[in-house]
Amino acid sequence: MFDRIRTAALFGLHQATVAVGISLFPVAVFARRHLGVNVPVGRLVETTTEACETAAEE
Repeated sequence: MFDRIRTAALFGLHQATVAVGISLFPVAVFARRHLGVNVPVGRLVETTTEACETAAEE
């Protein structure tokens, strides 16, 4: 029961981070080109992907 809730919550978190990453893409491009700052949204999406896959395997 709790495994399903945990998996669903992680999947929702993953989907939210993907949506935020897509939304912030123009901001990240601007920040990188004009300010020289990297926005680490890709790492956040990769981390949630790994957590979601690990939870699905269990």
